[in-house]
Amino acid sequence: MEKDEIKEDGFMKVLTPREIVSELDKYIIGQDEAKRSVAIALRNRWRRQQVSPELRDEIAPKNIIMIGPTGVGKTEIARRLARLANSPFIKVEATKFTEVGYVGRDVESMVRDLTELAVNMAKKEEQEKVKGRARELAEERLLDILLPRKKEEQREIEEGDKEKVLEVVRSDRAEPFSTREKLRRMLRDGKLDERYVELEVANRNVPMVEIFSSAGLEEMEFNIKEVFGNIFPSKKKKRRVKIPEALEILAQEESQKLIDMDKVVERAIRMTEQNGIIFLDELDKIAGAESGYGPDVSREGVQRDLLPIVEGSTVLTKYGMVKTDHILFIAAGAFNVSKPSDLLPELQGRFPIRVELDSLSMEDFVRILTEPKNALITQYKALLATEGIQLEFEDEAIREIARIASMVNDRMENIGARRLQTVMEKLLDEISFDAPDMASKSVVITKQYVTEKLSDILEDENLSRYIL
Repeated sequence: MEKDEIKEDGFMKVLTPREIVSELDKYIIGQDEAKRSVAIALRNRWRRQQVSPELRDEIAPKNIIMIGPTGVGKTEIARRLARLANSPFIKVEATKFTEVGYVGRDVESMVRDLTELAVNMAKKEEQEKVKGRARELAEERLLDILLPRKKEEQREIEEGDKEKVLEVVRSDRAEPFSTREKLRRMLRDGKLDERYVELEVANRNVPMVEIFSSAGLEEMEFNIKEVFGNIFPSKKKKRRVKIPEALEILAQEESQKLIDMDKVVERAIRMTEQNGIIFLDELDKIAGAESGYGPDVSREGVQRDLLPIVEGSTVLTKYGMVKTDHILFIAAGAFNVSKPSDLLPELQGRFPIRVELDSLSMEDFVRILTEPKNALITQYKALLATEGIQLEFEDEAIREIARIASMVNDRMENIGARRLQTVMEKLLDEISFDAPDMASKSVVITKQYVTEKLSDILEDENLSRYIL
């Protein structure tokens, strides 16, 4: 596949499975098996594009179920994967959906949301392509506001090259155009940045209409929005803004005019169908046998509604029909009460890859605090550096933080790496509060400091239940 074609289909760069795992390693500690599985699934998408067209449509995506407790990296793996592939990605909770006949969200809404996201992505890419031209047009419009054209000039532009108008304009054209060029230079040099201009911008106040209906009627929502949009047409309102902001507003308006929305929608639908990723969280909450009493929404009913979407069906969106045959579904759940085998057999068959994620140990916590690009310690150092505070952590202090977080997880609900955030927030609470007023701008966190700050919480288990 050529580079341009790859880019057209939504891939920024074709990565090998080893490169994908290497990229995921920068942000996620451990979980090597899960990383390998998603890397293969992503590479298989590229491989599918290389096969002959008649076979391409027959190759189904290898959907994945991630099994593991909360806070071990399931969502993060899926999110980072979507960024690597530059794919439309949406995370939905299976518990938000209800079966046919009950009030609530229709399962098809996740495909509509994914398509909306893809349209925004494609629109942004197209706007980047016309950014230069939009900027030029915005500059011309801004110069027209700063230095309105004479009536004769305006007439020449509107009516074309008429002999009479040209004679009138030629006589005194040099002066205004030289002034315009001076203004243009001042505008580009930033000499007019503090000046205010008055702009007319569209102000559309469409009443909020939310429909709570049974499945199958939810698509009425966008039709009603369009109807109200026509009943209440856009009105212009005047805004007084500084010139740099005015230039941005005008450039945005011009870029909207320059892009071909039909092309954007066509590309977005292709991105959704070929590269879309839907992350189905809390799948275990809709697994299991029925209670047999009460008005609870049937878990099995939700599974039955999800089944055609995962199997491959056509969903109506406001941008047209979207096929779900090749959307990659990554499901996740703790499965501590129910098991994957409690799901409908048909649904199980649509998730051929099962990956079990490991619980995090104290050593994993030490690595999570220090190794990833977005490590918690790196974040806190950067936050306090804005106040001029140089924050340092001793190695023993980091190990003590990891030990305490691991111990609290063992004693209470195990929430994985999320526990580190609550421990770190409690540890640095005093420093974060006093940072603007501190005389000493260098702070070293020692093991003793960690023990002093967190020992009370560990001793009083009842208190730690509420705080951590």
